[in-house]
Order: sequence, then C-alpha cells, then structure tokens
Amino acid sequence: MSGHANGSTTPDDPQRIIAEKDREISRLRGENERLERERDRLRRENERLKTELEAARRAAKRQAAPFSKGAPVAKPKRSGRKAGRAYGRRATRPQPARVDETIRVPLPATCPHCAGAVRPTHTARQLQVDVPVVRPTVCEFLIAIGRCRQCGRRVQGRHPRQTSDALGAAGHQIGPQALALTATLHTALGVPYAKIARLFTTAFGLSVSRSTLCRALTRLATRAGPTYSALTAQVRESSRVSLDETGWKVAAQLEWLWVAVTSATTVYRIQPGRGFDEAAALIGSDYAGVIVRDGWAPYRQFTAADHQTCLAHLLRRCHELIEVLAPPTARWPRAVADVLQTALALRDRYSAGTVSAHGLAIATGRLLAHLVRLLDAPRRHPALRRLARHLDTELTALFTFLVVPGTDATTWRAEQAIRPAVILRKVCGGNRSPRGARTHEIVASVLQTAHQRGLDPHPIVTHLLHAPTPTPAPALLMLPPSLE
Repeated sequence: MSGHANGSTTPDDPQRIIAEKDREISRLRGENERLERERDRLRRENERLKTELEAARRAAKRQAAPFSKGAPVAKPKRSGRKAGRAYGRRATRPQPARVDETIRVPLPATCPHCAGAVRPTHTARQLQVDVPVVRPTVCEFLIAIGRCRQCGRRVQGRHPRQTSDALGAAGHQIGPQALALTATLHTALGVPYAKIARLFTTAFGLSVSRSTLCRALTRLATRAGPTYSALTAQVRESSRVSLDETGWKVAAQLEWLWVAVTSATTVYRIQPGRGFDEAAALIGSDYAGVIVRDGWAPYRQFTAADHQTCLAHLLRRCHELIEVLAPPTARWPRAVADVLQTALALRDRYSAGTVSAHGLAIATGRLLAHLVRLLDAPRRHPALRRLARHLDTELTALFTFLVVPGTDATTWRAEQAIRPAVILRKVCGGNRSPRGARTHEIVASVLQTAHQRGLDPHPIVTHLLHAPTPTPAPALLMLPPSLE
C-alpha cells in the first residue's frame, strides 16, 4: 500500500504547503509590524533630536550672558593678559589736559615698619580723575503778565532759558539738562523711569517721580516733531537706505518698530503692521535709491528701487544647513557660501584698489553665472530646495553692492540701530499707549541720529526745549560733508 492509504503526507501535500505558507505569512506580518514600530520610533527620535537641536541653536543665540555658553571649564586659564612677549602693546590712561587741584603728601615722621628715621629721596606724581559732587540748581522765573490794550488778550513774558510757558500746578518743571540725561538713559540705554528717578535722588539730590519724567519726555517729543519730519525727509532723499523691523508692544497689542538708516540719519516708526504700506510710510512708495534689506517679501514691492539682500542672513542659513546635513548633501550649501564669500572678498579688493572697475564688472558676471549653475543643479533635500527658491527669487539683489560700489552687503546698519530698541523692549516690554509709542519713535530718532553723527545730544535737546515754538534743530538739518 502507498503512503496515501496509511494517511501519511507526501512532500507535495497541498495541506502541508498551505500551512507552511500561512506560517511564513504570519512571520512576515510580525516582522513587518516590528519594522513599522521601529520606523515610528526612529521617526519620533528624529523629531525629538531636531527639536533639541533647534532649541540649542536658539539658546546659543539668545542666552542672557552672550559670552557664556555651556558648562564652566573645569580648569580655566588665568584671566588677563599674559606676561612676556605676548603681552601686546602697553598703554596707560591719557594724561588730563589740566589739573584743578594739587595736594602735597608729606612723608611720615617715622618708618611704619621699624619706626626708623626717613630720608627724602624724590617726589612721585599720582593723578585722580573724578566727577564733581552735583547738586541741582533751582532757577526762579518771575514772569510779567499783562493784557493787550487793543485785543484784550492775556500776554506773558518768556525768557530764552525757559522750557515751557506753563504756570500754576504745572509751573514746577525739571530743566533741560536733567531731561536730556533722562532721554539718553531711557530711550538710548533702556533704563526704566523708576531707576532714573532713583539715580537722580541718590547721585544728584534731585527728587523726581517717574511720571514726571514720562510727561517731560512727551513734551520733548512734541518739541522735536518738526525735527523728526526733517529727518524723515533726509531718509527719503538718501541714495541708500537700510530697513529692518522688529516686534513691539503698544498697549499690550503686537505692533512693529521699523527703522530706516542711512549713512547719517536714523528714523524709527512704530506701526501696526509689517507690510509694504508700513515700509512705504517710512521711506515713500516711490523710493528710487538702493534698499538694503533682508528677504522679507514686502520689501520687493519697491519696484522703483534697486535692492541688496543681506548676505549675512544667507551665509548664516548656509552654515546652519552645513552643520545638520550629511557631508555629500552639504556640498551644495557650502558651494553657495563660497560664492557669497568670494563676492565679499572681491568688494574688499576693489576698495583696496587692487581690482579695477572693469575687473570688478567681469568678476561679478562670473560669480553670477556660477551661482546660476548651482541653482540649476538638481537637489533632493527639501531644505536645499527652499534655499534655492529663495536665492532664485533674490538673484537680482545678491550682488548690487558690487554693481553700485559703496552699498552695504548686509543690513548691519539697521540691525545696530534696532538693538537699543530690543534692549528696551526686554526691560519695559514696549509702550503703554500710542502717545508713548509716538514719544519713543521721535526721541529715539533724534538721539540715534546725533550719536551717528558724533554730536552731543544734550545741546540739541536743550535747544528744542528752549525754543518758544517747535522748530527743527539746526544741528541735525545740515548733513556733515563726510556723510552726504
């Protein structure tokens, strides 16, 4: 009898084959489920690591102490300059132009160590520079008041040193020097009103409330209104301007602080939006000079202007991609960064006189052609495709600083001008009212422009306060010849 008759199975038994296939299918399904779980785990791990990397990057850029990163060094090197040949150039404090007081210091009668007699040998010189003890001066104005014989209106006198015509409850005011110092400390350096009031009390013996300082700055902004309009006109007439903006709170609502900077003038404006209309309100929609800006899209709507996009932003973006991408994938952003660095080096060579204008034009064309070839190369990574699209959009604005010599390649002017406002925002959070925002933009524009031109802001503030009616400050109307 064959094996079939005994109920045994043969190697080709269909039931056995089906059972084996079912077991194999079950095994593969289990393996597939395991791989899917592993894939999901790796995806979550990848997302977690990306989040931690982004957090680490932000922490490195926004740390409270800009020079303190990570854990302290276990065995730090000794601070200060090193002794020996590597010390560097030795320098001392400059000698003062005058000496106001001379004090002779005699030898002690006996040696403080052994009580022996002391023999004079020579005289040494020591200088001590200090600030004087300041106490407020109170000036009383006895103002004559009368009436016009013809129209019957009230008339009162005004002295050139007066800063206001207010009388009665408002007739007790702080002077222009204290107000100029308040403007510098609060608007330019970010010191809160309460701390300024405390400084006046402890250092100068001047008792003043923070509300008084706030109202005084508002009065200064009213007097500086025509000066602010004149500065805005200077920005609009400039051949080059750098623009930037940052978030700003007004009455707890998000608005935007804009800044427009030329080589000689800085103007701030706080506005509710971040679009083209707000930028046009600052420099004019028909501005026809060169705009140095970042890649924010509304800036491109200035069609009458030439544009220079900030190369620092693009280089930073390339370097971030180089850090996170695998070496083969990172070749493309490294090549783009090399092109941008070469353009900056070419600018420096032209400024030094080692490259002629003709050579500059030829080299600029070659750099542009090289970059176009890089943009035409295929890229698989999504981040590289996004960067390529952005570069393609900004292509005509990449090398304007080479075509129009003297144009900045980065937005450093605007970023430097906006930094004091960022510090003040961290301390005070913005402004509590639209009137406070208006005060800040006017006073900050006057102070920053004075600093930019190397002028002392105190005489400018004093002139604005002493003027009977708001008039432009003459010191800021004329541009310095070196900055025109």
